Parts: sequence; structure tokens; C-alpha cells
Amino acid sequence: MPPPVEFQPVEPHPAASLILLRDGADGLEVLMIRRHEGLRFAPGATVFPGGRIDPDDHAPYPSPAIPLDLLPQRMAAIREAFEECGILLTSPPVEDRQLAALRSPAEPPFHERLREAGLEPAVGTLTPFARWQTPETVWRRFDTTFFLARAPGGQDAVVDGGEAVAALWASPPAILEAEGQGRLSLVFATRMNLLRLAPCRTVEDALAEAARHQPMVPILPRAVETPDGPVLRIPAGLGYAPTEFPAGLVRLG
Repeated sequence: MPPPVEFQPVEPHPAASLILLRDGADGLEVLMIRRHEGLRFAPGATVFPGGRIDPDDHAPYPSPAIPLDLLPQRMAAIREAFEECGILLTSPPVEDRQLAALRSPAEPPFHERLREAGLEPAVGTLTPFARWQTPETVWRRFDTTFFLARAPGGQDAVVDGGEAVAALWASPPAILEAEGQGRLSLVFATRMNLLRLAPCRTVEDALAEAARHQPMVPILPRAVETPDGPVLRIPAGLGYAPTEFPAGLVRLG
């Protein structure tokens, strides 16, 4: 008999996601988008804006006031949020009349369009929150850095109609309740980040929560067999609870 084929997990794609925050009438709110049902990965899921890091995201940052880590991830998070839901973090703050012109062409690259408009991506306003890696058993994997940022004033979410088909502002507990009622679907990392943010009442509370767990440790969920059945487990002590879920209740993609 031929020797068994050794399983080799695919390498995860570097990615970034932006959790936009605002103080609502009833407490902290986050911006979520619903992915198109025709997408290959996470179709129809409700997620934070984000996506893969593009080669252009590695372009030199024009004038960093202070040294910053994760610059390609920061650039990708800002770019993806703008492409998917129309909210743009820049310095100086973008004016409404500039948004439509910046949205239109795919060329030149995003960072060049900003420079031509006299704007810089506000990379320093992003606070690293978490780094999640798709489990090794999934066919399409991502290594995603999640950032928190206060949403700019005077900008409304405008979805692209391609990857994102709807947007909503809501509190983390309300989104988790909607999932429990079957009104929306969350992938595992999204759900866990909402659980971590659920106790936060304000934007400042959320930023303080991010600061409590630095530097970030990559979180790789693993399938584990237990006497009660298979679970998906993450390491303890990283700000998340609970740290394991029945595998049958977890959506990974």
C-alpha cells in the first residue's frame, strides 16, 4: 500500500479588517457589512469591512509622524473599509465633495489617489485589536489583523454593491442577539471579536480593552476532541471568553 498522504494546510493570506466605532444613544456601536451571497468565501456573512493585503498597500507611507508597525495592514484596513462601505480615514479629514471622486476609478492606486487629493491615510488612528488565523483545516485561509478606529464624523456608510450589499450600525450585544435569532450569520472570528467588545459601553472602553492585550498574539483556533464531542478551542488569557465552542455551531467561512 502507498504511504498515507500527509495533510499540508494552505498558507494563510495576509489580511486586515477595520472595526469602526462610534458612541450611540444606547452605548457603543460598530459598523458591519453583509457580504454578497455569490462570494466564494463567507457568502452572506455579516462581517467587519476588510480583505486581503494588496501589493500597493506596501507603498511607502508618505510622512509618518511616529514609527508605526503593521503599516501594510493599516493601509489595507483603511482601503478596504473605503472600498466596501465608503468611509475613509484620512489626514486631514476628507470633505464630502471629495468622497465621490475618490470612490470612482480603480486607477491610479488608492494611495496615489489620496496623494493627488492632498490627503494621507490616517494610519496612526488605528489601534491594533487582534490577530486571527483561519484554522488549518479550512481550504481558504487568512491571517487577519483587526484594528479599532473611531468613525469619522459626517460620513455615511455607502456599500459597494459588489462584495458588500448592506451596512448597519449596531451594538455588539444587538448583533450577537440577531445571530442567535437567525437573522444574520457570523463567522467565528467576527463573533469572538463582538463577544470581546460586548461589555464595552463607549469607544474609549473599547480602545482600553485593546490596550490590555498588547502585543497581539496570533490566535489559531484548533479542533479538539472532548468527551462531549468535537470543539473549536482558542488559547486562554487573550481577552476572549469562552475559549471553546461546539464545532457544529461554528462557521469558519
